[in-house]
Amino acid sequence: MEKNVKLVSGIFIMALMLAVLVAGCGGPSATPAATPKADLTVFAAASLSGAFNETKAAYEASHPNVNIIYNFDGTQSLRTQVEQGAYADVFASASASHMNALKGEGYMNNSTVANFANNKLAVIVPKDNPAKIGSLHDLANPGVKIVMGTKDVPVGSYTLQILDKMASNSSYGPDYRSKVMANVISQETTVNYVVAKVALGEADAGFVYVSDVPAEYRDKVSVAAIPDSLNVVAVYPIGVLKESKHPEEAQKFIDFVRSDEGKAILAKYGFTPV
Repeated sequence: MEKNVKLVSGIFIMALMLAVLVAGCGGPSATPAATPKADLTVFAAASLSGAFNETKAAYEASHPNVNIIYNFDGTQSLRTQVEQGAYADVFASASASHMNALKGEGYMNNSTVANFANNKLAVIVPKDNPAKIGSLHDLANPGVKIVMGTKDVPVGSYTLQILDKMASNSSYGPDYRSKVMANVISQETTVNYVVAKVALGEADAGFVYVSDVPAEYRDKVSVAAIPDSLNVVAVYPIGVLKESKHPEEAQKFIDFVRSDEGKAILAKYGFTPV
């Protein structure tokens, strides 16, 4: 009988020790599960690609639980994608009119929408300048091959406004606009395509944003400034979409873009503060 009691007692003690050991494995010393990253989808105008890629690196370095996913395209195309049901947390536009349309249609959290940068246009020509363009007047010369944005993409709309101003200026004359438009061989849906065609020598000149010559093309094109009196100011607004699953993180990203650090990045790429 005494042997049986000792046997049962021994088994009980071993079971108790095993239970304590198992419980200890799940205690405070266990490594906690990593917090999953929040994917933040940002629809941004193609002209922002250089600056925003640097912004992404800076933001993710200080916000390790956020993963920025970009969709760069012409603003008009991004607006259409949103209207057709594409998901995004943040919308950054190169045009107030497209942002206002989304606000009016109920896609934006309107209280979050704010302007964050300005831009203006310039003319670029290939480095070897085969058309011998020495001034903006030469864009009206017969045979010059010009590329610009479509009238629906902001850079194209701004280009048309500039040409209207130039046609009303006595230095250029009323037929300047029609002569330049007669030289347009292609109208592109993003400003990046305009830059590429000029850099690759497929056109003699192109209307782009000041911010739009990426590093890989800077040794392939020359930039001709458009006088401020004839130029237009492109205003860039940004905001959170109503369908965002991460509205707080989306607002934090916008706050970063509009912060001193964010403005400094934008300035490196030719944008000016609002």
